[in-house]
Amino acid sequence: MSYRSLRKSECREFLQQEIDARGDFGYHCRRLIRRCALVAQRIEHLTSDQTVGGSSPSERAFNNAGSARSLFFYMQKPDRLPRTQPRAARGPLEAFAVIATLALALVAWEVFAEVKQLPTFFLPKPSIIAARFLIALRDGTLARHLVITWSEALLAFALAFIFASALGYLLARSPLLEKIISPYLIASQSLPVFAIAPFILIWLGNGFTSNALMGALVAFFPMLINTITGIRNVSAEQREIMRSYAANARQTFFKLELPAALPVILAGARVGITLAVIGVLVVELFWADRGLGFLLNFAQRQFDTPLLFAGIFTLLLMNLMMYLALALIQRFAMPWRYARDAV
Repeated sequence: MSYRSLRKSECREFLQQEIDARGDFGYHCRRLIRRCALVAQRIEHLTSDQTVGGSSPSERAFNNAGSARSLFFYMQKPDRLPRTQPRAARGPLEAFAVIATLALALVAWEVFAEVKQLPTFFLPKPSIIAARFLIALRDGTLARHLVITWSEALLAFALAFIFASALGYLLARSPLLEKIISPYLIASQSLPVFAIAPFILIWLGNGFTSNALMGALVAFFPMLINTITGIRNVSAEQREIMRSYAANARQTFFKLELPAALPVILAGARVGITLAVIGVLVVELFWADRGLGFLLNFAQRQFDTPLLFAGIFTLLLMNLMMYLALALIQRFAMPWRYARDAV
């Protein structure tokens, strides 16, 4: 017996209890469907008129009372996922392991370069790279190029995220529109993005806008696919429960579709932010006259290998900070998920 055989008021009562306990609507919709099916089986057992094993009416009444008590305790049982080790206990240990591994790698690099007496232009020591990084930071060279690349990457990511989210939602909700647009999207991915770079350079010129647009084109498609996948993760049963509440399109989007698709969309955003930086950096390497890509190209032509490593280190820090910022946004945007992990 499925949950549809239960009265609508009972399903609403169970669902409201779950929503009051936690705010994860999509997660508890799936648990509600399974729970209602089990409850329906229990109700069918309690109301059955068949005799079991020739037992007397008093014995059947006693067994039904025990089943009713077990059903009551089952409905009151909290939904908690077992964890073998608290996340808070693993955090400092993981951070220490990462820092210790990085420190050992730098020490091994320093010792290797010192023992082999390698020239600076071939493989500089970490101490020399750190000194060159501080010099470039003090004279403003590194900061000036970093601000330009960072601004272009953020604009590229914002453009790609907005258009990928809007178009992905439309394609996920409209199969006809997907059939019309999908061939063009797939065909566009078969063409290297940088093959159209000369056209963008001719139309928009060499500057901030063209660099950001190239980065957006690189990051657009992965975020589009993740948006479509996240919206389609909402099952027909969950939408049916929303219709039983007479929810309109706006309420369905904010209460069901967005919370259910948010983990997949933000996972795509983490990939998109790194691809946006790569797109901007490659453009700067080819034709830009400013930015970290230009700085790396300049250091390579001048055989300034410490500055080259300092620029690469700056890029790694920039990518890491944006990735961690997205992870922090994900934590605030989905508090129910981390609250469930902390149980």
